[in-house]
Amino acid sequence: MNKIRISAVAYTNTKPFIYGINHSDVLNQIDLSLDIPSDCAAKLIDGTVDVGLIPVAAIPQVPNANIISDYCIGSVGAVNSVFIFSNVPVNEIRTLRLDSHSRTSNNLAKVLLKFHFKQEVSYTTDVNAQTDAIVLIGDRTFGKKDDYAFAYDMGEEWMNFTGLPFVYAAWVANKAIPEDFINEFNTALKQGLAARKELLKTLPENPVFDLDDYLMNKLDFELTDKKREALSLFLSYIEQL
Repeated sequence: MNKIRISAVAYTNTKPFIYGINHSDVLNQIDLSLDIPSDCAAKLIDGTVDVGLIPVAAIPQVPNANIISDYCIGSVGAVNSVFIFSNVPVNEIRTLRLDSHSRTSNNLAKVLLKFHFKQEVSYTTDVNAQTDAIVLIGDRTFGKKDDYAFAYDMGEEWMNFTGLPFVYAAWVANKAIPEDFINEFNTALKQGLAARKELLKTLPENPVFDLDDYLMNKLDFELTDKKREALSLFLSYIEQL
């Protein structure tokens, strides 16, 4: 069988999944690349890979998109790594710089600002632009909350807005994947999640960020019915932007 080409996010939030894959026979059946979220999406859209752990906002752009896993990158409330960092309170934000790493977080910021906070905001991707606020995600947010006057956790704000959890990234395929492989893949991911305490022992200590709390409590990895409901709602809001 040809190896299944997979792209996954290289952030800390994916390490339990990678740990499970690396400690299972699935590893011998795949070609795995680790990328930033936007590159995961681009590779899946253009067919460079067969499966990607992609930002969910990119799902509508993926040909023949189908979610193949029972697991995701999600949260039930605050996630502590997906932020709008701001120099002013949210009701004063007029300009916001987006994060080049993720479509989902950029769209989530737009949805929250328009529909939840009722703000009219101008957006830019210019890294040199001076703006009231920025979107920042992933490991680059660790320890950064104190650098800004205001930090809006988008998982928490989505929960305040909708009463639902959130899905940031899901395992999506652009073609039919053998059922046997999907079952083995899900088992590997489940085993990786079960080994989070062992994984934490292998990670460098971070004096400004609680990795244990992040991997064990803030992130919620099961793709539940509520998360699927949230995903559908989020995609419907994106269409209204």
